[in-house]
Amino acid sequence: MKKPSKKYAVILVMLIGIVLVAIFFWLRTDKNSQTTFRSMSIKKGNIEFTILATGTVQPENRLEIKAPVPGRMEKVLVQEGQRLHKGQIIAWMSSSERAAMLDSARAKGEEEYQRWSELYLPTPVMAPINGTLILRNVEPGQTFTNSDAIFTMSDRLTVKAQVDETDISQIKLRESAEIILDAYPDQKIRAAADQIAYDAKTVNNVTKYIVDVLPEKTPEFMRSGMTANVTFFIESRKGILLVPNEALQVRDGRTMVSLRGKDGKEQMQDIQLGISDGKFTEVVSGLVEGDVVLIAEVKMNRDQKKSSNPFSPMGSGHTPRR
Repeated sequence: MKKPSKKYAVILVMLIGIVLVAIFFWLRTDKNSQTTFRSMSIKKGNIEFTILATGTVQPENRLEIKAPVPGRMEKVLVQEGQRLHKGQIIAWMSSSERAAMLDSARAKGEEEYQRWSELYLPTPVMAPINGTLILRNVEPGQTFTNSDAIFTMSDRLTVKAQVDETDISQIKLRESAEIILDAYPDQKIRAAADQIAYDAKTVNNVTKYIVDVLPEKTPEFMRSGMTANVTFFIESRKGILLVPNEALQVRDGRTMVSLRGKDGKEQMQDIQLGISDGKFTEVVSGLVEGDVVLIAEVKMNRDQKKSSNPFSPMGSGHTPRR
């Protein structure tokens, strides 16, 4: 049977040493720490339950415009970002045959060119929907095939927000929301949940559902591809009793708080809770306005504050030079 190598023996000794040192400092911390209590009076206030999500600005419907036949662009009448209406002429094009015929006529003189231009009219390119031109891929004189997308339109911009599956049941259609773009953090855009996906997608091993968030009014600075933070306003209540979340304790499945009794001593009280905003939670029953809850705080003494990481070269409390 092979004996353990010297290398593994050294590693084992080091691990034992690390565990012993960790236990020593844990005991020391436990001994030197002091638990104090901070009191807070229960008051009435307002609370708003929200769900936060991130997303990307995308066109709700993105439509590529392709020419019916290959040819050459004669004139472009629109620019990117321009609002268009359905049926509007946005360009004039020539089929490959017309372009070849006009080039031949031009070689014979301007009069011949004008005659054939009037006999053989160009083909209009029209906007198929109401919307915004977001991409222009051709310039006058450029040739293309009937498989090339010469223009791209979108009807309106939305935010595709990724909502965790644990929160998706809280979100309802037409629910109020707020969009803040990373590029314009000071601009708040009022919006509403417009559509909730039926199919989930996995992002970093977390199941997400895409919620389309539609702005009430799309600002001019909003662009496709921008990163957005979305706040869904689920529920709000006013004039209710609030307890700080740091005062809550869970024991044997019961939610409790520590109260200062009339005699000044600590006593535990069962409570029932409502909605929460992450900092405060609604008190449904168990407390009344004016009750004083106790919040535990662990404080270290001076010797413990001076000590530092035991694995640091200056772990014995030395202050580094500046």
